[in-house]
This record gives sequence, C-alpha cells and structure tokens, in this order.
Amino acid sequence: MSALLYRVLRAQPGEAPALVWSFAYFFLVLCSYYLLRPVRDTVGVALGRDELQRLFVLTFVVMLALVPVFGWLSARLPRARLLPVIYAFFALNLAGFSLHLPPAVFFVWLSVFNLFVVSVFWSFMADLFAPAQAARLYGTIAAGGSCGAIAGPLIAAESPLGASGLLVLAAVLLLGAVLCIVMLARWARQHPRPGDPRPEAPLGGSILAGMRAALSSPFLLAICGYLFCYTALSTALYFQQVTIVREALPNPQEQTRFFARVDLAVNSLTLAIQILAFARLAALIGPIGLLVLMPLVSVAGFLWLGATPTLTALVVFGITRRVGEFAISKPAREALFTVVPREQRYKAKNFIDTVIYRGGDTIAALYLASLPAFFAAGIALVWTGLGAFLGARMKSWTRADARSSPSLQPER
Repeated sequence: MSALLYRVLRAQPGEAPALVWSFAYFFLVLCSYYLLRPVRDTVGVALGRDELQRLFVLTFVVMLALVPVFGWLSARLPRARLLPVIYAFFALNLAGFSLHLPPAVFFVWLSVFNLFVVSVFWSFMADLFAPAQAARLYGTIAAGGSCGAIAGPLIAAESPLGASGLLVLAAVLLLGAVLCIVMLARWARQHPRPGDPRPEAPLGGSILAGMRAALSSPFLLAICGYLFCYTALSTALYFQQVTIVREALPNPQEQTRFFARVDLAVNSLTLAIQILAFARLAALIGPIGLLVLMPLVSVAGFLWLGATPTLTALVVFGITRRVGEFAISKPAREALFTVVPREQRYKAKNFIDTVIYRGGDTIAALYLASLPAFFAAGIALVWTGLGAFLGARMKSWTRADARSSPSLQPER
C-alpha cells in the first residue's frame, strides 16, 4: 500500500513528511479564504461596476504600499519567523473584522490577503523543493489547496456560525498553518536544498530588490507579462460575469448560491486533475505545454463568449478556465521560481504576485471592462507566446541542471 501511494503521488520516501505538511498548510490557507469568498463576490455584485473600479484601484495602491514593508521584513527575518508573522497578522485582522465588517474595506482586504498568503506559501515551496521535485510534487501540494477550497464553501454553506463565527474560524485555520510552517522548517533543516547555503538566514538586501530584479531580468519580466495577461483577462471576465449574472439571477441569495456552486464545481474538478493527472501531464507535454494550454483555451473561450454572451457560455468557459488555472497553469507557473536565486523567490515573487497581479486587475477594471470579448482573445494570444518562451527556458535550464550541477543559476 505504501509503495502504491508513492507511485500515485510520485513522491520519494524522504519527501513524504514534507509533502504531507505542505498539503495541510495549503489546505488551511485556502480553506480560510474560501470561507469568505462567496460573501466577497456577493458584495461585488451589489456594489456595481463603478464602485468595483474604485476598489480595484484602491487594492492596487494598498499592494504598492505593502511591497516595501514585505521587503523590509524579509531582509531582516529568517523564513521560520517571517511566515508566522505574516499569518498571525492576517489572523488578527480577521478577529477584528469579526467585531465590525465594513463591506468595501473587507473587499479590498480580502483581495490583498488572498494574494499575500498564497504568494508566501509558494515562495516557501520554491525554497524547499528543487525543480525536479516541483515537477513531481506540486500537483499533489496544490491539491491540498483544492481540498481547502472545497471545504471552505461547504462549511460556509452549512455552518450555523454566521459571518462573525466564520471570520473567527478562518483566523484559527491561519494559526494552524503556522504549525505546518514550523514542521516544514524542521524538515528543511534535515533535508537542505542543494545550492542554498544558510537557508534559515534572513535574505538581507534592499527592500526594493524584488522590484528591481523583476523588471531587469528577461526571465522574470516574462513571468510578469504572463501573470499580467492572466489577471487582466480574469478581471475582464469578472466584469462580464457581473453583467451576465445580474441579468440572469436578479436575486442576491440566488447569486450567492450560484457562486458557491461554481466554486464547488471548480475545486472538485481541480482536485481530481491535481491528484490523478498533473504529474503525468507534466511528463507528457512538458513545461511548454503546461504553460500554453490555458492561454489557448482562453482564446477559444473569449471568442465563444463574444459571440454568445449567455450564462451557459459564462459557466462553461469560467469553470474550464479556472480549473485549468488552478490544476495546471498555476503549479507550472510556480515551478518557474525554483530556478531563480533564493532572494528572488521571496522578494521578486512577492512583487510579481501582488503589484503585477493587481496592476493587471486595475488596468483591466479601468480600460478592459467595456471592451468586447474579441479583444480579450487577442490578449490571450500574447499570453500564449509568453508561455511558450517561459516553458522553453524552464525546459532548457532544468535539463542543464540535471546534466551538470545541483545548483541552477539562470540568466538574470
């Protein structure tokens, strides 16, 4: 049974403890978020397009303000202290929201919270696992998040706790994630990643080093463009969703149930692909195929939505796109950071995952919300080209690393 489990998960014996704790860590983080996501989406429909545009801009401004704060903390705190500080901070925020919950503030806060806690999670994973390990294990680790994303809406739908109780529960789940971080740090001390001297030491460097690296490295700049295209198209689709759902389902309670059911379908399908298919798909089509698959689906989906802007088209395309992002594109995109130096895994990655991500949101909210879906299909073609470039670089460096050295230093 043990051998069968290792074959299914494609894990080697020494990796099992890290795989279990990483799975649990991501489960707790995304369960806490998905407890609250249906409420945010209902608030978004109620606020309307004009207010949403203002809140997307405000979220971007908050992200810009937090980047130097994160850079300052990561330069001075070892990861075993940095990550618990971040999760404890957000847990305290949730405790405060349980006493008073302003809708607009909560919308902005949840948008910031989601990106930060997931970004530092994947930074930690890139610090623990080498590229070859990421190709085998990231699908299973991402499945932990999918399980949490399934459990969160189910708890929210069935729990008698009410909004305040759910906020407190989400805070408790984040504190549970801190325990996982402690156990993973212990495993990392016993299994240090080759080529990473003093992994427990603070990163040092400038508080803006991540921004400079992200905008000066061709590889990281391509990641910026890839993520920018994804988030810009996601926001464009979100605004089309607001219009289509409001017309098809005018009742707010129906809207909340609709969003919860969509989340449940997305996360259930994602989980099945992550556990059963990701590692095999990665071996079959490689990093290039993984990174261009969903951009190509988006080209076809936006063309369909432009020709037939119905709730059915929105649901089919939206679910397919989100399943592909969570099950395939995101693990492949996160694996790109396993081939960059350690400081860039935290600082540059945080800048990309927050400022670039929300920058795409903001530009899409201001300038793409009213554009036809056919224009979005053109952006998806650019997204496809960037995916092909990144996949080719990743494939080349991983092969070179396997042939020559355990430490990989790509072009900066």
